[in-house]
Amino acid sequence: MPHLTAARYGKDNIRVCKVEKDQQAGTQTVTEMTVCVLLEGDIETSYTRADNSVVVPTDTMKQTTYITAKQNPVNPPELFGSTLAQHFVDTYSWIHTAHVTVMQHRWTRMTIDGKPHPHSFFRDGAETRNVEVEASEKSGISIRSTISGLLVLKSTGSAFHGFNQDEYTILKPTNDRILSTSVDSSWTWKTYSSLKDIRAAVDGFDKTWDAARDITLKTFATDESPSVQNTMYKMCEQILDVQKDVQSVDYALPNKHYFEIDLSWHKGLKNTGSDAEVYAPQSDPNGLIKCTVSR
Repeated sequence: MPHLTAARYGKDNIRVCKVEKDQQAGTQTVTEMTVCVLLEGDIETSYTRADNSVVVPTDTMKQTTYITAKQNPVNPPELFGSTLAQHFVDTYSWIHTAHVTVMQHRWTRMTIDGKPHPHSFFRDGAETRNVEVEASEKSGISIRSTISGLLVLKSTGSAFHGFNQDEYTILKPTNDRILSTSVDSSWTWKTYSSLKDIRAAVDGFDKTWDAARDITLKTFATDESPSVQNTMYKMCEQILDVQKDVQSVDYALPNKHYFEIDLSWHKGLKNTGSDAEVYAPQSDPNGLIKCTVSR
C-alpha cells in the first residue's frame, strides 16, 4: 500500500532588500537577501486527501518574510533566519519543523574622494554569505553558515606530486602550478535551544564569518600547498580553533584549471615549466575536493 513517507513545501526565491537609515549619522546601510522557506509537520492530508486546511499558503510565507524583515534585525543572517523559522513553528501548531535558507548578496559601500559614501554601494563579486536554519519543535534550532562563491587564484606556491600512478595515468607531477578555486566553506554550530540563546550569542556570528574568510584567504595565499586536500584541512583546523561553538567545518573546492600551452612548435618558443607565462583556462572537466573536519 503506497504511503507518504516525507513531505515539505514552501516558498523559494523570496527577494528582500532592507535599507536601514541612521538619521543621526546621516548614513544608510543596504542588505539584500534571497530567502527560501520550507515547512514540515502534520500536512499529510493535504497530499493524500486534498485537505488544504493544513496548508499555510506559500504567499503567506512570503509576506511573513517581508514583515519579519521590517520588524526585526536582518543582520546577522543567522539571527534573521532563526527568527523567521521559529515564527512558523510557534504560530502554527501543526507545523513542527521550519527550514529557512538565507543568501545574502554583497553590496559594498563606495569610497568617494577618500571617504565612505553615506548611501552608495557597488557589487564587488558573486560571493554570497549563506545561512541554513532548521527550527524544530523537538530539538531546537540548528544553524549552518557558509561562504559561497569566493573566487581565488594564486600564480605560484602550489605543487602536486607523489600521487598514485598506474596504466591509466598521464598526469605529470609538478612542483609549481597555478591554483584557483571557487571556495564554498561551511561551519555547523552547536544546536541552540531557543531564540534567546541565539540572541545571547549573536556577536559571534559576524566575528566567526569574518575570521573564517580571513583564514581562508590567508591560508590559501601563504601555504606552500602540497595539495588542495592538505590546504583545506589546515583551514578547517583554524576555524574550529577560533570558535568553540562550531561543531564541524567543511569545504568544497573545485579546481579552476590553468594549463600551460606548449608553443615550441613556433620557432622553439619556450612556454612550459619555469618559462610558462601564457596559460589556457579550462572550466571543465575539473577536480572537486571536499572534506569535513569535526571536533
